[in-house]
Order: sequence, then structure tokens, then C-alpha cells
Amino acid sequence: MTSKTTDENNKSKNLRIWSAFLYYDYRVLWLSGVSAMITMNLRMIITGVWLYERTGLGSTLAYLGLVELAVRIPSNLYGGVFADRLDRKKLIAITQFSSFIFIGLMTILETSSVLTIWHVYIVTAVLSATSVFGNPSRSALTARVVPRNVLAHAVAMNTITWQIGTIITPFVFFVTSFAWREGAAESLVLSFWINTSFALVSVISPLFIRESGKALNVKSSENIHRNIINGFKYVIAHPILPGLYILDIGVTVVSYYRELFPIFAKQLYSRGRDAVAILTAFNALGAIVGSLLVMYTHKIKRKGVIVLYATLAYGFLLILFGWSTSIWIGIFALIALGAADAVGMTMRQTVVQLTTPDNMRGRATAAHSLAAMSANGIGKWEVGIMSDTIGAGDTMILGGVVSIFVVLLIWYGLSGVRKYQYTEEN
Repeated sequence: MTSKTTDENNKSKNLRIWSAFLYYDYRVLWLSGVSAMITMNLRMIITGVWLYERTGLGSTLAYLGLVELAVRIPSNLYGGVFADRLDRKKLIAITQFSSFIFIGLMTILETSSVLTIWHVYIVTAVLSATSVFGNPSRSALTARVVPRNVLAHAVAMNTITWQIGTIITPFVFFVTSFAWREGAAESLVLSFWINTSFALVSVISPLFIRESGKALNVKSSENIHRNIINGFKYVIAHPILPGLYILDIGVTVVSYYRELFPIFAKQLYSRGRDAVAILTAFNALGAIVGSLLVMYTHKIKRKGVIVLYATLAYGFLLILFGWSTSIWIGIFALIALGAADAVGMTMRQTVVQLTTPDNMRGRATAAHSLAAMSANGIGKWEVGIMSDTIGAGDTMILGGVVSIFVVLLIWYGLSGVRKYQYTEEN
């Protein structure tokens, strides 16, 4: 065993929650991710509430999910390829610059009182495409800025930070949405301007990362579409990744709720913006708890089993969330749902990066993002439509039952996930 390997093994025994922050490049990448995350979360809350208050229809948000889905599929495919061909730092900066421009445009339209539903749909389509295009670069770069034994902690810290932002942003929205009045009603103008400010911060920070943003051992002369095909071949032949992606799709399509809190606040609790902020924040709080739990699982080798147990718990908690009309039980269910989802998501991301070489990592991450984001788009549509048809509560109960079935199917039908065990070499 080399001295370097011995050193890393010793460090892995002394990992702390803050271990990833000991590395400068990770700190800068983290700052970039924080500002981008707040920008995206705040935009989704603002546009979701803006649309629902003007129409009162869950289908309005459902069709927004279809718009996102339509642009995310090609963006995922090409985003993964370019993450393995070009400078990942520059790709992140470029995609965040587009967020700044288009959120700023939407802000100006709302300030001028000429923003329409179609404006929101078009901007959402553009920003869904650009954010997804940059996600493989950000994820692939994470594995470059920390040692292998710290990767799970780095991914977990990314999730924790994301969820802290998810707690903060609804309250930022809540305060700003009531701080600006137009006539007798509160306006969202100030919320839009705050969102634009965060978008500006996210543009510059990736350029300060010292580590090279270019993937290792890349054949940049290879045809782009050949890169895509090779990426698909790699993922399909992988013993673990197909099971992880199918699990994510099968559960999310029937249970997506995070951007649909305006629907649940009204149908389950007969509440408005205050409940949207509360539900969003407590769900994020649960995700922080789940991410912290992941940091204490580095000694557990069977990481695939952790994913399966977390997703199984998620299914049962969906049933509890849909069953109760008490906001207190709903808050408890959402905390637990956030925790279970964070454990499963963090472990899935970690396994993808641990089992993939650097020159394929962008495409493997893109495939994971494609599965997750496409499922989110379809799920938003499905849950929105079903909530109008059978009610939000029954939709979640049905989603929970289907989720449990999907977990059992993967558990016994695709055993690669269940059998995967982490070692320093694999």
C-alpha cells in the first residue's frame, strides 16, 4: 500500500462534517452552487405562486412541468457531453449568466405590470435548459476538487447547503412578497428583484476555482453525437446505474410535490402563501437532517441498500402526508420525507461518481440528471393534473403505494443496486 493510500485511509477514519471545506476549490465551487441554488429556488417559488394566484388551477403548474421536461432532455444529453469535452468552470459561468439575463428580463416585465403566463413559461423553458446544461459540469467538478474518500461528505454538504437555502428562500419570498404593495394587494415585484440580485452573484464565482475544469483523458476530436452514444452504452452496461435511474424515475413520476406546495396548502389545509413558506422550509429542514445522517454512513459499505431503505421509507411517508389534513402532521411527514429523500439522493449521486471514470463522469451524471429532472417534469404534470381530478391527498397516497412497489421491484429485479459495496478501489 502506498503512503498516499495510507494517508487517505487515515483521513477517512477522521472525517468530520466540515471535511470538504478544508479544500479551497471545494469552497469556491460551494459558493457558486449556493448562489445558483438560491436563484433557482426563489425563481420556482415566485413563478409557482404567481401562476397559481392568477389561475387557481393545478393544471397551470402541471403544464409548467411539461415545458421543463421538453427542454431538459436535450439539455441533459448535450450538457453531459460538453462537460466531458470543454472547461467545466466556464460552462457553469455561462449557464448562470443566462439565468441572470432572463430572470432580470422577467423582473422588468413584472415591474412594468406586463408579465404574462406565456412570459413565465418561456423564461422557465430557457432557464430549465441552461441550468440542466450546467449541472453535469458542477457535479463532475465536485469529484475533482476533493479526494475520493471525502466525496460522499462533499456531496452530502452540497445537499445540506441546498436545503438550507430551501429553508431561507421561502422566508425571503414570504417577507418580500408582502413588502411591496400595488393598490390594495401585495405584489411580487420586490421578490423578483431579489431573485435577480442572487443570479448576478452566481455568474462570477466558478471562475475562481484553481483546479482545471477540463476532463482527464478526453478525445475532444470525437464526434459529439458519438460521445452521446458512447455515454448511453456505458450507462446501460453498468451493473448499478440503470437500477438507480429507474428507481428515481419510477418513484418521482408519481410523487413529485416540492414545487406544488401552493396546491397542497390550499387543498389539504385551506391556507395560502404562509403555508407554502412553512411547508417548503420544513421539508428542507428534513433534508438537512438526512444529509447529516449520510455523513455518518461512510463506514457502511452496502451503500446501495441504504438507497433502497431510504426510498422505501419515502413511499410510506407519502401515504402519511396525503392521508392527513392536519398541518402539524403534514409538517412532520414533510420533515421525514425530506430526510429520506436526501439520504437516497445523496447516496445515488455518490455511487454514480464513485463508480465512473473522470472522462465519463459528465455523461453519467447527465444520465442521472436526465432521469431525475425528466421525472420531476413528468411528476409535476402528473401530480398537478391528478390533484385537480382526485384531490391532492389521494394523489400522494397513490404515489406512496406505487413508490413502494417500485422499490421492491428494483430490490429483487435489479440486484446490482442491492449488492453494491463501496471499497477504496471500486
